[in-house]
Amino acid sequence: MSELGHVVFYVRDLQESLRFYSLAVGLEVKGHIFGGRGALLSGGRTHHELLLIKVGDAPGPLQGRRIGLYHTGWKVGDDMEVLKRVYHRVTKAGYAIEGLSDHTVSQSIYLKDPDGNEVELYVDNPGV
Repeated sequence: MSELGHVVFYVRDLQESLRFYSLAVGLEVKGHIFGGRGALLSGGRTHHELLLIKVGDAPGPLQGRRIGLYHTGWKVGDDMEVLKRVYHRVTKAGYAIEGLSDHTVSQSIYLKDPDGNEVELYVDNPGV
């Protein structure tokens, strides 16, 4: 059996990224590493699903049509009421919604993290 264990992002500002991934995505900070330059975050499935490492000012992710990572998808609950609450929490925090999508199998909100990485917050459609 194989499963995705974690994702690692280099970030400009660790505190700003921690705020985003905690508030918008709903992850919990589990600890710091690398002398405080790195942080482990979890949604509760493992010790960490996301590792953020501060690198300071550097070029951001490529945008538009390109090869490589498109976005990360985070399941935020099991029904549309949860997704609606997440939508309101995200917009109240001042994060811009990049898009909404009905994928038939799931319903999604798209936004970008502070470094420009696209993030999908979704709930599965229980009827599919």
